[in-house]
Amino acid sequence: MTRRLPRRVPALCAGGLLVSVLFPPAVHADPASPPSAEAWQAPTSARLSTDGSLSDVAGISTGNVWAVGQQSVWDIWRNRGAITHWDGASWTEVGIRNDPTGAGLLRSVAAASPSELWAVGEGHDGMPYLAAGDGTTFDRVIVDRLHAGDWLGGVSAIPGRMTAVGRRDRQPLIVAFTGGRWRLTQLKGRGTLYGVALAGRSEGWAVGDTDRGPLITRMSGGHWKTSEAPDIPGGYLRDVYLDAPKRALAVGGVYRSSGKVSPLVLAWNGKKWSRVTVPGGDVRLYGVTGDRKGRFWISGVDMSRPGEAFLLHYDGHKVTALRGAGGAASRTIRLQSVAYLPATGTVWTVGHVVDAAGRYTDVIERFGAPERAKP
Repeated sequence: MTRRLPRRVPALCAGGLLVSVLFPPAVHADPASPPSAEAWQAPTSARLSTDGSLSDVAGISTGNVWAVGQQSVWDIWRNRGAITHWDGASWTEVGIRNDPTGAGLLRSVAAASPSELWAVGEGHDGMPYLAAGDGTTFDRVIVDRLHAGDWLGGVSAIPGRMTAVGRRDRQPLIVAFTGGRWRLTQLKGRGTLYGVALAGRSEGWAVGDTDRGPLITRMSGGHWKTSEAPDIPGGYLRDVYLDAPKRALAVGGVYRSSGKVSPLVLAWNGKKWSRVTVPGGDVRLYGVTGDRKGRFWISGVDMSRPGEAFLLHYDGHKVTALRGAGGAASRTIRLQSVAYLPATGTVWTVGHVVDAAGRYTDVIERFGAPERAKP
């Protein structure tokens, strides 16, 4: 879940290639001369319309992957949210019923099961946007207690429970659906929540920022409250992954006076959040996933080498960079979300490529990561 700023168009821009040049016709191409057991595989596209970008991805199996985003990102009047599905052979865009005005931007998607899906974003009617899917189609869901001005940035789901997070009146907002009932929680203090992860019906984490530093909230016993976060002025968090009750990772960055951003990774050990040492540079981090065995992958972009697909890998001890093949100097690949598919040990990432003229093309990258025995 990504890496989702409260704006009509993505606040992510730089340089790219035309889709016909950048992408082969199918996702499942063999890796080109992989240098090791771990290797980048051929990139592809969901073929969204002009200026399309993918914000988030949820993988159920190699033949059942969902992604959401936006098309015509630069046109405030014509842009529209997009939901697309991979069935093992091709990507197909899926419509949303019960929706006369349409989604303007979909930021996050979650799969509790193959037949229980959720997406959040914003609607063209100025309202926060919620859509529920059954595995074949989606329906817009209207929550009476949500109103114009509320903002939703991330969603997580387990069977029978959905939680979306965002902001209301400059305060953290949590929207939960369980047992057929809606519950809204507005936390005290200023802040916005961008990413959320559930471990069960009564446990979870949500992260964001307070405009001064990182914001971390925890659900315990079914109730949300602000948790202690490291004091990092200028820090922010955009996504969180809960690997085990005593193991979680949150990712984001730190704004510097130079205008650059330093990467920020925080690890939970069951007692406290601690900062993880990360290779420096102007690196932007957006999404995080894990294999529930102590390994994590983080998506983003390295602005010093923007033409390469970029992930960070954390094994619980050390962070290392994983880079795709070099590309044209005039393009930038931003991977905004990442999902791990256990059946194949494959990491799927989505985002966009932007060319020198500012034209967006949605991109889907895969990274082969071998399975390992559970410790």
